[in-house]
Amino acid sequence: MALRPSVLILSMHYPPEATGNAPYAGSLASGLVKLGHRVTANVTHPHYPEWKLREGYGAWLAVEDIEGVQVRRRRHFVPNPPRGWRRMVSELSFGVRLLLGRWGGGEVVIALSPSLLATAIAAARVRLSPKRRCLIIWVQDIYTLGMKETGEGTAMAARLMRWVESTTLRAADRVVVVHERFAAFLHTELGVTPERVEVVRNWTHLAPTGATPKSVARARLGWDEHEGIAVHTGNIGAKQGLRNIVDAARAADAMNAHIHFYVVGDGSERQDVERYARGVTRITFVDPLDPVAFRDALAAADVLLVNEKVGVEQMAVPSKLTSYFDAGRPVAAATGLGGITASEVNAASAGLVVPAGDPGALLRAVMTLLEDPQLAERYGRNGKAYRERVLSEDTAIKLWSTIIAVLSQG
Repeated sequence: MALRPSVLILSMHYPPEATGNAPYAGSLASGLVKLGHRVTANVTHPHYPEWKLREGYGAWLAVEDIEGVQVRRRRHFVPNPPRGWRRMVSELSFGVRLLLGRWGGGEVVIALSPSLLATAIAAARVRLSPKRRCLIIWVQDIYTLGMKETGEGTAMAARLMRWVESTTLRAADRVVVVHERFAAFLHTELGVTPERVEVVRNWTHLAPTGATPKSVARARLGWDEHEGIAVHTGNIGAKQGLRNIVDAARAADAMNAHIHFYVVGDGSERQDVERYARGVTRITFVDPLDPVAFRDALAAADVLLVNEKVGVEQMAVPSKLTSYFDAGRPVAAATGLGGITASEVNAASAGLVVPAGDPGALLRAVMTLLEDPQLAERYGRNGKAYRERVLSEDTAIKLWSTIIAVLSQG
């Protein structure tokens, strides 16, 4: 095998974290190793989505090997709650560690954003270093849109972060985005030239397994075999707006509907959402699951839920969708009707889309899918086919390898 360019990945999140950017950073790293690249990852210790260091981690610097990747973990400030200035300090602390620390090898640097501030510091180091390295910034969420759509920060802070994001992305040799709409926004709003932008879609990060019968999955989890079950997985944060699901469960209580909602995961808003759900009998909160149990949760569901806060439409593509489509279950998405999430579900013809912030509409969508098994099965098949056709891991990793090779030769 011909020697391929060495790669350095800089990411605030990395496995064993199982949600958000971490699974993609990890699977890209290990996938590039399989294709013959030497890969080093400079990352933090696992802390997301619970926002506290996990047991067994926390050294100032720890080096380990994960699937052929040299992983260099650096201690940084973990904010709890991760809001406002605390989150900024968290990103800056990781950025300073990257600025002052030894990175190891890497002809091509891939920096993940978010976190934008750490990425900006890393980009400055790459550009000011006498050592020639190519820089790719991998945009999973658009920071500027995130602040606007979630309503976080002052107008002055928003203008500052827009300048930081634009300046950082324009400093990269390439910017890789996970959706075509991101590419258009970067060009029209942040001044990134189109020829520097590549679109590489995210993929399912779950290991392939045989289909688990719904009854078996429910028995393993201790969930009622005969109940209609709707499952939401992943981060419980501001942009998810999960009080909407609580209100749908409250309405199901009032109707005495044969439905139960499970919210699987953790995050900065979990305690608040759980307090809001007190007295609601048709909703259960479940701690983050290991990969096998997570697969069971998807298999146990009749309906898989995506929920976004009113106004959150363009900032991100929910990573859970790749796993949902792979599970072959229909999706009920409460989101902006003109947003990216709606366009994904509709493009895959994988479920029903209802307006964000309308719990009655969400409940009706879930009930429609429960009451029409043929429709639900068709949506599930469509999602699975879309995942296999559009969201292939092999295709994405090979495209990444090509981008790296072309850039290193330029």
